[in-house]
Amino acid sequence: DHRDLHSFPTRRSSDLGGEGALTPGTTQTQCEDYVATAEKAGVKVASVASGLYWGASLGDPDPAVRATAQDQLGKMARITGWLGCKSLLTIIGAVDVFFAPERPVQAVNEVMGHAREGLHKVLPIAAEAGVTLALENVWNKILLTPVEMADFIDSFGSDNLGAYVDVANCLPWGYAEQWLRTLGDRVAGVHFKDFRRAVGTAEGFVDLLEGDVNWPEVVKAIEEIGYTGPLVAELIPHYRFHPEVRCANTSRAMDAILGRG
Repeated sequence: DHRDLHSFPTRRSSDLGGEGALTPGTTQTQCEDYVATAEKAGVKVASVASGLYWGASLGDPDPAVRATAQDQLGKMARITGWLGCKSLLTIIGAVDVFFAPERPVQAVNEVMGHAREGLHKVLPIAAEAGVTLALENVWNKILLTPVEMADFIDSFGSDNLGAYVDVANCLPWGYAEQWLRTLGDRVAGVHFKDFRRAVGTAEGFVDLLEGDVNWPEVVKAIEEIGYTGPLVAELIPHYRFHPEVRCANTSRAMDAILGRG
């Protein structure tokens, strides 16, 4: 679910994968058709995300995989622009992946070095598309504080690199409101999610308002930094039965959080 802090048309996030309606091979004409269809249904496509990063990332140790990741990211940036969106959720690599324990651990300096090289190659494409590559704070053991994230973004000197702040992902090590205030105008996307610190694992993700996110402070921080882009509800954990109920619960919680209930 997407919400804008100041206006509330129905919005959706587009997920770009290896198969389906939206893939790296999707054409500009197809994107224009999707946008037209969405508009007829009263839906605005607000941002783009992808799960392809976990299979091929800019920080991977294998040059062939990095080349694939660069190609995919460039194509995703163009598609994001064709869909009329301004931000592309971007994951640049990982030291390890908690949900894929078979994946070898990678040295942090290696991940960051390769990722930096890849971003330099893709950023011109993002600039041409008018899209911000928004780096999400995920559990990948890199860019663990907002200061690190800010310094990394600033080192590129590009208006097309920003941050995608997940307000729950930072809770094991920090505070969402501090991430937002520290990153300021670098914030190009915001994930709404909730988490219980006492659990401390992926099992700690819960419905909005059931966890430890300080929602009044988060909303205050969003307003203070002048962010007016989409607020994206990431719907995890999944309900085993009747998942449509989670959508309804999330929508109601967001209305309350944003003072629209």
